[in-house]
Amino acid sequence: MRDYGRTIPRDWQAMSKVFAALGDEHRQRILLLFEPGERLNVGQIAEVSTLARSTVSHHLKTLRDADVLCSEKLGKEIYFWINKAFLEACLGNVLDYLEESA
Repeated sequence: MRDYGRTIPRDWQAMSKVFAALGDEHRQRILLLFEPGERLNVGQIAEVSTLARSTVSHHLKTLRDADVLCSEKLGKEIYFWINKAFLEACLGNVLDYLEESA
């Protein structure tokens, strides 16, 4: 039996950041705004949100720092999109664990 009481396994460390980022209901709502392959900027997200633009920016930074979202600056705007490959890999680790251990 492995002892995970002191440290999280390396392949779970990134996933821990994902779960922390998605632990907030506002960030979950932001993530759900994206259609497949869609790129949105802060203004577009703030338009359909109940949050102030500065609050949306804070949540987007948290999601980007956890690698949930990717971003690219085009002119004065920063566009965000879901980091699908990364999320599939992280969530795949959870599914692998469940298949092997649960």
